[in-house]
Amino acid sequence: MELVTIGAFARMARLSAKALRLYDELGLLRPAEVDEGNGYRYYDPAQVERARLIAWLRRLDMPLARIRLVCELPAAAAASEVAAYWQRVVADTAAREQLATFLIDHLSGRDTDIGEAALAIRYAARSAVGMVRTSNEDIAFAGERLWAVADGVGGRAGGLASEAAVNALKPLENLAVPTAELLNVLADAVDRATEAVREIGAKAATTLTAALWSGTRLALVHVGDSRAYLLRAGDLFHFTHDHTYVQAMVDEGRLTAAEAESHPDRALLVQAVGGKTEPRPDFSLHSAVAGDRYLLCSDGLSRVVEESSLRAALAGPGEPARIVDELIRLAYESGAPDNIACVVADVW
Repeated sequence: MELVTIGAFARMARLSAKALRLYDELGLLRPAEVDEGNGYRYYDPAQVERARLIAWLRRLDMPLARIRLVCELPAAAAASEVAAYWQRVVADTAAREQLATFLIDHLSGRDTDIGEAALAIRYAARSAVGMVRTSNEDIAFAGERLWAVADGVGGRAGGLASEAAVNALKPLENLAVPTAELLNVLADAVDRATEAVREIGAKAATTLTAALWSGTRLALVHVGDSRAYLLRAGDLFHFTHDHTYVQAMVDEGRLTAAEAESHPDRALLVQAVGGKTEPRPDFSLHSAVAGDRYLLCSDGLSRVVEESSLRAALAGPGEPARIVDELIRLAYESGAPDNIACVVADVW
């Protein structure tokens, strides 16, 4: 088939010539031929399908590097890649929707905490060295307003890092924070935690998953691969996202969840508090109801105890201290190859 001009191809692909020039500059869709004399671009009509696919993917706000990957894959693999991308978008959108709802209610004077009786909290925290490690780099803290778990990275420096990060947040325990300020106050505290960890040295780093409580709202910050769970009405919800190399590959559709479990780099973090890179914490806001039970834990628990066993333990009877002991017992029963830290808090 004969090549066509950029104008004719734009009409065939239902795109503008400007868009086609952009795709060329970005390396997404090169012309089949460029006249050396006048620089005119010519396209093969067989390129129409790729041109339209790029346009559709751009409407999904897919990053250019990922669009390039999708376009080079066979159809079935490309479909899986788009599905993995969209699952992540949906999860991110849900978190933003919850925050937007809170802001709309607050700015409209319809804050749902106004006039509501504050819920009460029962809590317990504990860390353990495990059966293999000789030192404990995990920290667990729980109080009336603040719960936190940190898992240090890199031996002694990691232990100092986890302690410094949690200590930087502890002043929040004695600070009455209005619901509208929860996220701002928590974000400022994480900045202080980052500074505190960096003062220890370049090799110091830690995960950090923490919750700040006010009234009936819970603000959550998360960096790394420690986790936060909620048991509500018998169902267990995992509402943090691991910041690991392997999880990123799962998100991109390059690994299955089953393959990730045995991957040799499954503990490799892509985000941490401290270290050489600037952390990009995940922040979220949650509404609590009486009967909720929360778990914050390091990967020394979540990596070795199956989620079904976590749910069964959390659903069991007893105060948070008994549940914490049971969770750590389960980790030891599974070999406890790493330090363990966990916080359990009940809302009533």
